[in-house]
Amino acid sequence: MARRRVLTLRPEQQHALTTLRDHTKYEYVRERCAALLKIASGRSPHWVARHGLLKPRDPDTLYSWLDLYAAAGTAGLQDHRPGGQRRRPL
Repeated sequence: MARRRVLTLRPEQQHALTTLRDHTKYEYVRERCAALLKIASGRSPHWVARHGLLKPRDPDTLYSWLDLYAAAGTAGLQDHRPGGQRRRPL
């Protein structure tokens, strides 16, 4: 059985995510920060993906956001723009 992923934030990390969520001009960064804050508050990533955002997401998307945050902090959330292959020129 898979382990439930949790996110434990130090006060300065929570403050950084909250500030970024409230003040960045990029919608995708605001959404990612909001999702991570909900996971840190005790919700499961699967629940947040299905019910906790403005539009439902694939749970794997939230797990990838958790990985980005674990690897590079808030910079990882900002640097990886959405779109994948369709954004790359042919």
